[in-house]
Amino acid sequence: MAELLLELFSEEIPARMQAKAEADLLAALTARLKEAGLSWKNAFAVSGPRRLTVVIEGLDARSADVREEKKGPKVGAPEQAIAGFLRGAGLTSIEQASVVSDPKKGDSYVAYLSVPGRDAVDVIAEAVPAIVRGFNWPKSMRTADGDLRWVRPLQKIVCILDGAVVPLEVGGIASGNVTEGHRVHGRGPYAVKAWADYRKQLEGKGHVILSRADRRARILAGIEDVCSASGLELVPDEGLLEEVTGLAEWPVVVLGQMEPSFLDLPPEVIKLSMRTHQKYFAVRRPGTDGLAPNFIVVANISAADGGLKIAEGNARVLSARLSDARFFWEKDKATPLDVMGRKLSTIAFKQELGSLGDKVERVAALARELARHVGADPVLAERAARLAKADLVSEMVGEFPELQGVMGRYYALSASEKPNVADAIRDHYKPQGPNDAVPSEPVAVAVALADKLDTLVGFWAIDEKPTGSKDPFALRRAALGVVRSILENDIRLPLGQALIEAQNASWYERWAPQIGEDSRQKADPKGFDVDPSVQKLGDLLSFFADRLKQVLRDQGKRHDLIDAVFALGEDDLVLIVKRVEALGAFLETEDGATLLAGYKRAANILKAEEKKSALPENLSVDPSLVAKGPAAEQALWKAVTAAEAALETPLAKEDFAGAMRVLSGLRTPVDAFFEGVMVNDSDAAVRANRLALLVAVRDALHKVADFSKIEG
Repeated sequence: MAELLLELFSEEIPARMQAKAEADLLAALTARLKEAGLSWKNAFAVSGPRRLTVVIEGLDARSADVREEKKGPKVGAPEQAIAGFLRGAGLTSIEQASVVSDPKKGDSYVAYLSVPGRDAVDVIAEAVPAIVRGFNWPKSMRTADGDLRWVRPLQKIVCILDGAVVPLEVGGIASGNVTEGHRVHGRGPYAVKAWADYRKQLEGKGHVILSRADRRARILAGIEDVCSASGLELVPDEGLLEEVTGLAEWPVVVLGQMEPSFLDLPPEVIKLSMRTHQKYFAVRRPGTDGLAPNFIVVANISAADGGLKIAEGNARVLSARLSDARFFWEKDKATPLDVMGRKLSTIAFKQELGSLGDKVERVAALARELARHVGADPVLAERAARLAKADLVSEMVGEFPELQGVMGRYYALSASEKPNVADAIRDHYKPQGPNDAVPSEPVAVAVALADKLDTLVGFWAIDEKPTGSKDPFALRRAALGVVRSILENDIRLPLGQALIEAQNASWYERWAPQIGEDSRQKADPKGFDVDPSVQKLGDLLSFFADRLKQVLRDQGKRHDLIDAVFALGEDDLVLIVKRVEALGAFLETEDGATLLAGYKRAANILKAEEKKSALPENLSVDPSLVAKGPAAEQALWKAVTAAEAALETPLAKEDFAGAMRVLSGLRTPVDAFFEGVMVNDSDAAVRANRLALLVAVRDALHKVADFSKIEG
């Protein structure tokens, strides 16, 4: 058993790429070794700003010999077939092959070939160059004097098997056993012979923490130390922590101080200035929401003065950044959002759907319509919608696009807009991901729904829908946002009606009298290449159904039950979920499972009859014929008529659990009917009447869900 150490040393690897590259390199190398018939006991990888390292422990020194069987043609086959077999098997004469007999196929030639194993060193020498040349970086570069592409110029390759260098070459770089440490504290070089020696030297004199997990733990411990000493606590930022873990080989945490006067800026501006430009962490006093006039920087060097000059230098840089931010802040506050919003008409949203200004007009109209569904003030909903996109033309959002909506809220508050209008400006983009909260205040909900529904209806109207994995306009995310907002706020909104309202909002004649000619500059609807009909909305409803399935599937609910409820034409998402939950609980009971089986049997009989000839329209049960039939037939007819009447009350009250209890009463009579009654009676009238009875059973169940969509 041997140990393989492979290090690919380069100039700085972007932090966001390191973790995936580490995993990809390990997967690629182990796949090559496995393909060559080699096995091992343990394999792992580490990565850092300048290196990717893989270690394979307990590796076979040589793969085993393999005996292969190559089947050939039948005995007596044409010479051409025999010759082809000999070439493929590497034989010089047919006498070198064996003959096997098969009772059915007769005698055939077989060649038994012995494939010798390969030394691990040869497999590695062949695999590593191929892996390096074929490595899939999101972005890569090529040096001026070679054709090798790597994320940053590759400088060294350490490749050692059982203490000896594996000879190989990639792009003019020959493998060796010499690596490099920290640029300042311990550059080296270091001659290494195995993982333990490699780690000891680099993490000792080399001042390089090899593992991402170890560097992360070191950073968190350093942050805890400096915060405890100053009575502060970290403002959590997992994304930044992940990034700085990939920036420093020898992370050293330093606490800096900023000018306290900058704290009058919005905290989001301060945090983003720190994070985006300088990779600083924000801190606060424990138990408070506001920021402290300090920051944390993770340096890549241990300074003799304990980091004092590092802190001072970074404070100066941060002050310059925040001075720019203050200039933007003051300039933006001097311009009302209404005035900013006028510029939106000069910014394209989508050629076929007009400008951002046009979109604002549509969203404002739709938000007013939706307000009554969500319990919002229509005037405030329209006002918030008109201001929601205005900060996109502000100086601050131009510098920090991530603050769209956030800055609009601050500008609205500074102009004494109502708090719920200001909050709606910030929250109407939500949710922006699966872990993001949905808006909950009614005005914000109305604007958020209007914004997303307008986008979806518009893109459906111009036939630009997501295809496969491509969704450049984030339409799936928008639909998921609508679904989650409706469900989590328990909004009773018929989705089909909302889509029609969204489409109607594109035609300004509908809402011009409501908002008044003085409040806007009327746009020309002729400039929109939008289908005014509702023909495409059915497809869009199906798109929403798929998103609802995704949400419910994440909650552990069955997709086929959603289909069964959607098939009824229901588009109230809250009602759909209630039906799905009740249906799922019912089908888990013995009554539910048995009734489903009975339904399937009835449906199959009806389907078979429809294949022969269409069932007569208005097929109805003749009670007089039932009265002459067996007791099981009479019992089923009685149970069906009773169930149809009994279903009205729970369905009207949206008591779907109660509706399922009503349906459970059909289980026994349905079972008894199929056991004791022949549907295809020789008497045509009786046969037709029994088919009508099965239709009645089917229709009763379809009042709750389309059971034909249910699997099982």
